[in-house]
Amino acid sequence: METPDKSEKIRKIIYWIFTLWMALGMASTAIVQLLKSKDELANFTNLGYPSYLMTIIGIWKLLGVFAILIPGRLLLKEWAYAGFFFVMSGAVISHLIIGDTINRTFPAVLLFVLVIISWYFRPSSRKISTTGLL
Repeated sequence: METPDKSEKIRKIIYWIFTLWMALGMASTAIVQLLKSKDELANFTNLGYPSYLMTIIGIWKLLGVFAILIPGRLLLKEWAYAGFFFVMSGAVISHLIIGDTINRTFPAVLLFVLVIISWYFRPSSRKISTTGLL
């Protein structure tokens, strides 16, 4: 049987692996969007979105990565996770609606799953206390 300390240590390891993977994915896609790479521009227009949305989403992704990685600012972290949840679920749904291939849909699905796992396994020091909120 695992001790509470060991269980918490495993949760933290899972959190940091998936959070760093998510942060790398969000930051790299943000940079590609901000640079308006040819492939990313084609991806956006294929989904029916205007190219200027790449700049908006790219900036918000970088700010979200920063918010999640810095210590403290728990409410800001929750907002960043919520933003990542909405952006990535929207991306997955957009790919599915237009019938995109699995190769074009998978990166959005992967980032969406990474967001959920990172949020779920975040340590108590990175959670807002819900005591007294309801």
